[in-house]
Amino acid sequence: MEEKETSKSMKTTAIIAAYNEEKTIGPILDVLRESPLIDQIVVVSDGSTDRTVEIARSKGAEVVELLHNVGKGGALYRGLEYIRCHVVLLLDADLIGLNPKHIESLVEPVLRGEADVAIGVFEEGRLATDLAQKIAPFLSGQRAIRTDILQNIPDMEVTRYGVEVAINRYVRRNGVRVKLVKLPGLTHVMKEEKLGLVRGLRERMKMYWEIFKNLYRRVDGDRR
Repeated sequence: MEEKETSKSMKTTAIIAAYNEEKTIGPILDVLRESPLIDQIVVVSDGSTDRTVEIARSKGAEVVELLHNVGKGGALYRGLEYIRCHVVLLLDADLIGLNPKHIESLVEPVLRGEADVAIGVFEEGRLATDLAQKIAPFLSGQRAIRTDILQNIPDMEVTRYGVEVAINRYVRRNGVRVKLVKLPGLTHVMKEEKLGLVRGLRERMKMYWEIFKNLYRRVDGDRR
């Protein structure tokens, strides 16, 4: 940013990429609507075939409806067109236990200029999700980030599940200030719970493959 903004003048857009999340999207949007730190809510439906779009609209969110599934990175990329604020809050659409304190913990460090990116780490939620985030906290989908940084992430539209990896790569190479924040009591629905064991494991392996590909994918400016 060319001029230093104050926390009072800066505003925050929450963006959620959602694919068939009718069971969890409503409570998340309720918390966002009640937060004084959130000025705009955008839900990108990534080819959803359930009631995700209907519920998001009923909660007052701006809804971007994609006809085909393009993955999380592509959905967030489409959502960038609608941002009207200085800071973006990225949240997963399958969160359980979100509360106003979580929003504050993520957004306030960026609004106050203490960090350019705040990454949230689950704690005291469920053993499986807590452990996963302790092992790889930088893969968390819960993060607040300055809009100008997010808009400069290369090739976001093709990252699919590897969008966090792409953000991390840009952050690391450009000296962006990062702060990890704890999110007590927050967790999410696991793929095996949503889709059943076999299909859930298949989707999990696809997600890990996308993350792996993005870890080693070359982008403009990479060295040989």
